[in-house]
Amino acid sequence: MTVLFFAAARQAAGVAKETVEAATLAEALEIVRGVHGDAFAAVLDGCRVWVNGEPAQDLAPLSDGDEIAVLPPVSGGSR
Repeated sequence: MTVLFFAAARQAAGVAKETVEAATLAEALEIVRGVHGDAFAAVLDGCRVWVNGEPAQDLAPLSDGDEIAVLPPVSGGSR
């Protein structure tokens, strides 16, 4: 499956996307935490994670071809 990193998650990971093999979302996230270290893990803790365009829980099963999106909170706006 492909993991896509956006905004602060992309900066912390140092890549926009990567491929991992995992049975569940929790396993995939543990892999990317291990690869990208503590700074990335701190960002990941504040992120929403979606699988195939839908919000997902840690125990969500994954299949080949799935797309995981790591989405940090959005800030900003205007008055």
